[in-house]
Order: sequence, then structure tokens, then C-alpha cells
Amino acid sequence: MARKPRDYDAELQTLMDKAKKVRTQKTTQLGELVQIVGVDALPMEALAGALLAVVKQSKDQPGAVERWTEAGKSVFQPGGKRGKTKTAGDPAPVTPGVDSPAPPPDRAAK
Repeated sequence: MARKPRDYDAELQTLMDKAKKVRTQKTTQLGELVQIVGVDALPMEALAGALLAVVKQSKDQPGAVERWTEAGKSVFQPGGKRGKTKTAGDPAPVTPGVDSPAPPPDRAAK
């Protein structure tokens, strides 16, 4: 009995589709986390700076990650502490320039 030849292209495409789905899910979850803890109210530059500081501190002080993990567990518990309170339902869409601060003057001119 002859074996059916493998379709490597189809297998590769399936794996690539799964990888894309995982990346999309991770991105969505990170966005939801940003909203849950309330840091979406910060300017993008401030959030980026804070995240860079977190990465640096996690390398310099490994114990910091353990402390952050303990503090972060409460976010995922029912009734846990969150950055801001939400009303029932999805958050209202943000209109740039109306619901968020205008970009700094040097960026607006570009």
C-alpha cells in the first residue's frame, strides 16, 4: 500500500495560521489588561517609559518580579483591586482629540 504524500505547504500554512491566532490573542489580552488596571489613561509616552523602567528593574532586581506578581494576582480575583472602576458593559469608544489629550505641539505639526 502506498503512503499518501505529505503536503508540507499546507502543514506550514496551518502552523502559521495558529501562530498568528496566538499572537492576536496575546495582543488582545495585553490591551484588555491595560484597560483593566487603568493605565490606558496615561499618555502613550508615559506608559512606554514605565514599561521600559519595569524591564530594567526586573533585570536589576529579580525579587521585584515576585512582588509584582503577588500584587497583580488581586486584579484577577473576583472583586479584586483594579485601576479604575467600570460600569457594566464595554467601555465607551475613545475619540482622539476629544476623549484623550491632544498630541504635543511638536508631534501635531508633523
